[in-house]
Amino acid sequence: MRIGIVCYPTVGGSGVIATEMAHALAKRGHQVHLISYDRPSRLRRGTPGLQFHQVAVSAYPLFRYPPYDLALATRMLEVREEARVDLFHVHYAIPHAVSAFLARSMCGGCLKFVTTLHGTDITVVGADRAYLRPTRFALEQSDAITAVSRYLADETHLVFGVRKDVEVIANFVDTERFKPDGSPRWHQRADGERILVHSSNFRPVKRIADVVRAFALVAQEIPARLLLVGDGPDREHALAVAADLGCSGRVEHLGVSDHIEDVLPKADLFLSASETESFGLSMLEAMSCGVPCVSTAVGGVGEVLGDTGLLAPFGDPHALARAALQILTDSGKHTSLAAAARRRAVEQFATDAIVARYVDLYERVLK
Repeated sequence: MRIGIVCYPTVGGSGVIATEMAHALAKRGHQVHLISYDRPSRLRRGTPGLQFHQVAVSAYPLFRYPPYDLALATRMLEVREEARVDLFHVHYAIPHAVSAFLARSMCGGCLKFVTTLHGTDITVVGADRAYLRPTRFALEQSDAITAVSRYLADETHLVFGVRKDVEVIANFVDTERFKPDGSPRWHQRADGERILVHSSNFRPVKRIADVVRAFALVAQEIPARLLLVGDGPDREHALAVAADLGCSGRVEHLGVSDHIEDVLPKADLFLSASETESFGLSMLEAMSCGVPCVSTAVGGVGEVLGDTGLLAPFGDPHALARAALQILTDSGKHTSLAAAARRRAVEQFATDAIVARYVDLYERVLK
């Protein structure tokens, strides 16, 4: 098939999954055209069958905000005409599904598109009164809708009253890229220092400051170090909280890493404090590396972790710290959860099985 994929280029889950989908589909012989306003962070160069198309947005003085949705619709139509794309798969509802509908309207209704919902496009942005009605309309116009968790599918029906079926297709992980590397765990190292890691886009919903607060409580009890991977608007605030709590010397910000698969296997625990999390791709990548996770009990996180990690109430760093200490002070529990996390990632979220479900969906839509 000739498939167009539209996504944001940032390090958030929707952009990561869309880009990894593009690679996986190209590897399977499909012709894939990836469209975004900038080169996605996970896009690897030189992949046969995969082509990147950048959206150019004019900064005309009349516009206070450049109309990206219009420029994207035009670019989608151009790519469809140039590459004879069979179907577009848009990741994140706003404005991608709206742009897809506009592109369809401009070509006389002959363009098919699938919309995948990733989380905040429904729970935060889409629920905004300014965007709710066009989002609902674009979803209803989609040839198929998928959500990355049952929680998100239910929220979509609840918030938007969407009548169409929302098929649950989970995110996936490359279990050969993200895998244990044999690094010794804390109970096998002479210094006994526990390495905690957090990876995200550092937006307010990720509550990075709560991650730091929970870590500071852990570090009062045991030797520990926190690695922060990623970047975003809350980075400086999180580092300031670490300084205020007297643990900045044990908190290391690594920035955006192109090789997160080299960082995760060396960690003893992944720590998340999100306010909302429809899936938790970073946690799945940690699980695939054999790293147990502790997270707030929000959204679809429980669907991902199963019984391989621990959950704590949202907004309670003390509860997060207690859960982390349960794992980081019991070598037997840690070993058991690490093995279970890796096994769950391989058995339920491996790339081949999930991508096959999307290919089946594309074929159904095209028929």
